[in-house]
Amino acid sequence: MSEGVQPAPAPAVKPLSCPACGASIELRAAGYTVTLVCPYCSSVLDTANPDVGIIQRYSKAARELEIPLGTRGTLKGVDWEAIGYLRRSEGGTYPWEEYLLFNPYHGYRWLVTDGRGWTFGTMLTESPKYGGSDGLIVDGQPYKSFFRNGRAQVDYVLGEFYWRVRQGEEVETADYVRPGFMLSFEGNEEERNWTLGELLDGKEMAEAFGVDEPRKWRPGGPPPLPHQPSPYAGSASTLGKLALLGIVALFVLTLIFGGSRNEREFEFSVTPGGGEVSRTYGPVSFDRPWQAVTIKAQASGLENAWVDLDYALVDRKSQTTYAAYAIAERYSGRDSDGAWTEGSRGATTKLATVPAGEYDLVVDASGQNWGFGGSSGPVPVTISIAQGATFWSNFILAVILLLVPAIIVLFRHARFETARTAESDQGSALANMMQGDEDE
Repeated sequence: MSEGVQPAPAPAVKPLSCPACGASIELRAAGYTVTLVCPYCSSVLDTANPDVGIIQRYSKAARELEIPLGTRGTLKGVDWEAIGYLRRSEGGTYPWEEYLLFNPYHGYRWLVTDGRGWTFGTMLTESPKYGGSDGLIVDGQPYKSFFRNGRAQVDYVLGEFYWRVRQGEEVETADYVRPGFMLSFEGNEEERNWTLGELLDGKEMAEAFGVDEPRKWRPGGPPPLPHQPSPYAGSASTLGKLALLGIVALFVLTLIFGGSRNEREFEFSVTPGGGEVSRTYGPVSFDRPWQAVTIKAQASGLENAWVDLDYALVDRKSQTTYAAYAIAERYSGRDSDGAWTEGSRGATTKLATVPAGEYDLVVDASGQNWGFGGSSGPVPVTISIAQGATFWSNFILAVILLLVPAIIVLFRHARFETARTAESDQGSALANMMQGDEDE
């Protein structure tokens, strides 16, 4: 600061006498305040008049406020004093409250609430830019239309204001939102104003002005605020990314540890309706401490018949047996809809945990025809047995389990967003308002 230059003095508190009731009133923002409401008789006073004339009187007394006028609190690192209060509504419905804050070095700000949360509003010195698709842009950030063609009226007024406010005063309104912020328009034939509001944390407001923290949103309760961020959005995104990474890792591990090796094949024939065939093949060796085993069967030429396959994998040393069952079947025909087929000539069986050792594979097979036209002669059957297996069903189950938390949170996020946007009204006033700002 240059030598001899002093900062501008802060406005002094100026005492006034109410011409309606004679009460002594403190004018906190002297030189700035145009309208003052007497806290004792609720008369609206014109402080721009040297004689402090009465603009309007109220028959009812000032109501008790959640933030009493004169209360000071710190928001955004600045000390503010509540000097004015408005209760407003949309034609008597959907009421909300606005507190005018003042700091001699930072000017005016607004605190707005309808009981669901608090918004800290700053008037803009420039109009927003038109963003297309029913949106506006402020400081490079897009805002989506939420409320349009509204009319806000003043139902009750108390305290000091920088304009001549009256009960019943109406303005046209519109609101645009992005998570955590609301861009609000108010205008009439005389002036047009834009205010950028930031949703405040409940704890921050409680510490600043001692108000109760708003209740968290619950399904079936009041809808969230238009600019209230979804409490599930971040979790849904994080869980979705973690689930995707988990699925990719699981897929890679399945490919690495899945598959089969050391495959051996055996062949025999079975005649449908010709009795059971029993064959023993071995030795089959498994070298890992524990492994999955895949047994495949292919009955070539099978038609309108089936082959039952009973497997017994017998440890040559301990005679421990691991049993399994499979069926190869193939049916075909023609009906009013044309030709059809059903079943498969192949069958795959997997054993999950088989210890290392040498084994014999015992196969008991029998076949049967299905009606006329079934296989009449011997059907060749190829049996292959291999060390290892890929359990895609387990992979799919694991994928589902990984996705469940993300799906649950995503559902809650969608439910929140549905409730938040349920009361939005999409009008067509944007172009008119922007044109009006350009004309000015």
